[in-house]
Amino acid sequence: MKRALPVLVLSVAGLVPVWRHTPPAPEPAVAGPAPAPSVSASPGSTTRVVAGPTVDTEKGPVQVEVTLDGDRISAVRMLRQPDHPQTTAAVPVLIEETLEAQSADVDTVSGATVTSDGYRESLQAALDAQGS
Repeated sequence: MKRALPVLVLSVAGLVPVWRHTPPAPEPAVAGPAPAPSVSASPGSTTRVVAGPTVDTEKGPVQVEVTLDGDRISAVRMLRQPDHPQTTAAVPVLIEETLEAQSADVDTVSGATVTSDGYRESLQAALDAQGS
């Protein structure tokens, strides 16, 4: 019994700093100029593949590539996406909605808001660049 009290007091004293510890805040990302979207097309072809810029989100980078047949979106592919289960589930939904809407005006996928925002931003930049 004589040892129990000092052991208890020292254990609590050792755990107090652990309980009070707060992790340091992440350093803010420095936003540099966004790289220009890349556009590739075969001569004489109306099919173009346009890669949007990489959008840095708090979950990770997002980059979209869109294939256009004339003015119609025929395919969308994620070049970069956060490694997260909710993102993996959201990507097919975002692509399907894009093909239906034929624009970047798609709904946010519940549970993947950050990825949805990055997807729309990269997709819109790619669609804007396809005209240049």
